[in-house]
Amino acid sequence: MTRANPRPYAHKESFTPSYRRQPRPNRPDDAFVELDGRRIYLGPYDSAESREKYHRLIAEWEAGGRSIPADPKEITVAEVASQYLKWAQTYYVKHGHMTAEPENTALAVRPLLKLYAHTPAARFGPKALKTVRQEMVALGWVRKHINKQVDRIKRMFKWAVAEELVPSGLYEGLRAVSGLRYGRCGAQDNPPVEPVPEELVKPVKKHVSRQVAAMIDLQLLTGARPGEVVTIRPCDIDRSERVWVYRPAEHKTEHHGHERTIYIGPQAQKVLAPFLLRPADAYCFSPAEAEKERRERLTAERMTPQSCGNTPGSNRRAKPGRKPGDRYTRDSYRRAIDRGIDLAFPPREELRRRQRMDGRLESIRDWQARLTDEEKAELKEWSRQHHWHPHQLRHSYGTFVRKVDNLDSAQILLGHSKADVTQIYAKPDVERAKQLALKIG
Repeated sequence: MTRANPRPYAHKESFTPSYRRQPRPNRPDDAFVELDGRRIYLGPYDSAESREKYHRLIAEWEAGGRSIPADPKEITVAEVASQYLKWAQTYYVKHGHMTAEPENTALAVRPLLKLYAHTPAARFGPKALKTVRQEMVALGWVRKHINKQVDRIKRMFKWAVAEELVPSGLYEGLRAVSGLRYGRCGAQDNPPVEPVPEELVKPVKKHVSRQVAAMIDLQLLTGARPGEVVTIRPCDIDRSERVWVYRPAEHKTEHHGHERTIYIGPQAQKVLAPFLLRPADAYCFSPAEAEKERRERLTAERMTPQSCGNTPGSNRRAKPGRKPGDRYTRDSYRRAIDRGIDLAFPPREELRRRQRMDGRLESIRDWQARLTDEEKAELKEWSRQHHWHPHQLRHSYGTFVRKVDNLDSAQILLGHSKADVTQIYAKPDVERAKQLALKIG
C-alpha cells in the first residue's frame, strides 16, 4: 500500500532556486545557483559578495519572467520576439480575457523572423526594418495594415530596450522609419469604407434571425459599433428618461480612460424592448435563443406527421463540434449577415459551393479549385456589388446624422474624441455643397 506524501513538492511556478554550496578540495568552497538548467557561480560561499549577487540574479530572473536575462550582444531577433510575445499574452488582457493584440503581433513578426530570425538583435536597424516592410509589400498587404504591423515591431523593440535586452539607441533608430505614404509606395490601398445602401440591407433582414435583424436596426439607429451592439444587457441601459442611455461594459477605447455613451431614441427603443425581458445581466441577443427559435419554426412548418419520420430532436448530434453561445461575437454576427446576403442575393448556380450528401458544404479549397479564372473574377465582382459588413452600418448612421444636422452632432453620437475621425465615418453631403455653391458662386 502506497502512503500519501504528507508534504507534496512545491509547484514549479512558485519554486525559487536556492543559494547552494560547491565543495572545493584544498581551497574555500564556492557558492552557486541553478537557473534555467545553468549553474552560475557566485563567489566564495557565505561571503557578502556572493549573497548580494545571488539576490540580484534571483530578482532579475523573477522580473524577466523567471528566465535568465540575456546578454544584449548575444540575443537574437527570434529570442526577443519569443520573450515579447510571452509578455504580451499577460499584458494585453481585458476583463480577464486576452485581446487580439498578441495574435496580431505574432502575424506582424512573421516576415521579420523569415528574414532576420538568427540576426543579433543589436544589429537590427532602420535599413533592416525597411527590408521587412518591403517584404510585407511583396506579400500583398495593404498600406495601412503594413504601417500598423511595422508599429507593432517598433513597440516590440521599445519593450526590449526597457528590459535591457538590446542597446538603448536601437529603438530611436527604428523610430526614424516613417510610415508608408499614400501614392508614394508600392503598397496597395483598400477603398474607403462606404455607407451601405438601404436596398442591400432590407432583403438581408428577411433571411436572418430576429436577433440579427434587430442588431442591424440598432446599428442604423444608434451608430453603435458591432462589438457594442452584440454585448447589450438590460443592466447596462439607463431607462429613466425619454432617451435611453447605453453604457457598454466593454468598448474599443476604454483602455484610454474614455467613457462610451450610446443614446437610444424611440425607434431604437421599440426594436430593443422585446429583448429586454430577461435577467438584468443576461445578453439581449443570444445565438442559443436564435437557434431554439429556428428549430421551433421548422417544427411548426413540418409537413410530415409527428408519427412518421424523425421526431423533433431525435437526429441531433450527441456531441456537436460547435454549440451556440449565450451571446454573439463580432465574427459570428458578421458571418450571420454573410449568410443572409448569400440567401438574399445568390450568385448563379455554377459559382456556389456544393452541398454534400452528409449535409455539409464542400471545403473552400475544393470550391476554389473547380472555379475558372473567369468565374473567380465574376464571383469577385458579385461580392463587390452585394456584400457588406456590420461596420458599414455605423458609417451609414454617421452620414445620416451629418446630413440632417452637422459634424459636431455626428462626433458626439459616434463617440469620437476628435472631429477628424468622425469625417471618416460621416460622408460629406455633396448635394448640400452643390446647392450652397449655386447660392454663393
